[in-house]
Amino acid sequence: MALVYNEEQQMLRDSAKSFIQESSPVSLLRELRDSGKEWSTELWSGMAEMGWTGITIPEDYGGLEFGYVGAGLIFEECGRTLATSPLLSSSMVCASLIADLGNDEQKQTLLPAIASGESIATLAVGESDRFDPSSVALTAVAEADGYVLDGKKLHVLDGGIANTLIVAATSAAGLSLLFVDRDADGVQIEATLNADNRNTATATFESLHVGADALLGEEGAAAPAVQKALDIGAALSAAELLGISQEAFERTLDYLKDRKQFGVPVGSFQALQHRAAQLFCELELCKSVVLKALQAIDEDAADRSLLASLAKAKMAKTARLAVNEAVQMHGGIGMTDEFDIGFFMKRAGAACQEYGDYYYHSERFAKLSGY
Repeated sequence: MALVYNEEQQMLRDSAKSFIQESSPVSLLRELRDSGKEWSTELWSGMAEMGWTGITIPEDYGGLEFGYVGAGLIFEECGRTLATSPLLSSSMVCASLIADLGNDEQKQTLLPAIASGESIATLAVGESDRFDPSSVALTAVAEADGYVLDGKKLHVLDGGIANTLIVAATSAAGLSLLFVDRDADGVQIEATLNADNRNTATATFESLHVGADALLGEEGAAAPAVQKALDIGAALSAAELLGISQEAFERTLDYLKDRKQFGVPVGSFQALQHRAAQLFCELELCKSVVLKALQAIDEDAADRSLLASLAKAKMAKTARLAVNEAVQMHGGIGMTDEFDIGFFMKRAGAACQEYGDYYYHSERFAKLSGY
């Protein structure tokens, strides 16, 4: 498939850019932080009205079924303004799991609620400080009328605001997924506000009993769907990082043209031009890598996982370069809180960790390539 966007995708990009710049400028993130809020429910309602919360969900369940390339354009624009929402964790990752594994009743109940933005779900899989979805110690012991869960999940993305958790557990048959209500007895959610003003949570489950209907898909058969969902998370996280990087780069270029030293714009200095040119080339490469990964997810291509890891590893490395260069080229003012460029560095640092960092995905890419 050609690495270009069709007319409908271009129109989606234009509408997403217009909405997000008006509804969620960087100044909104500053307001949320200063007021002690984690996210804007008004912005979330607006995203739902735009259809973003259901953009990849099948039409039969209230979604738009527009595909992940289209979703990537939305996340790219969200990255440009640092828009805060549970769109990735709920409407993309969890919706994928439910669509792939859920029975008819689960799909009819849960997918329309996610597509409308009424329900927020998140996947609880990690159990260590380093992203490692293959190591799951939390247990799900079968009983006559359901399962008993015991264990702890760390760094649950949007765990502080989600009303439903999809918990990865090791059962007698293997890796399984189960729905858990955050308010159920035996569940303890401890949210942490991170440097980028987004929350992750530690979820503890102590002798938590759930019914048999809480099982998502067949017991022990969740691994392929979890892998696909994490590929989606990685590729769309890469799209957000692309938006963050491009915005940081463009803001830096504008500053280099305006800031004068010795009577001339600092952008006329050859050393800074070389650094800017190198970053521009890296970003152009990243655009193609991210688009190819999202196309592979839409096509469910055989190299989907390989390309998802390539996109996240490449984008994580480039995003760090972009925000570091942005702060350095802004000089002293780049280090101050009153200037917005620092927000891009904080968000990039957190986004690089979500759904696997550079080291995780570069290693995974090497293994999938046969090394």
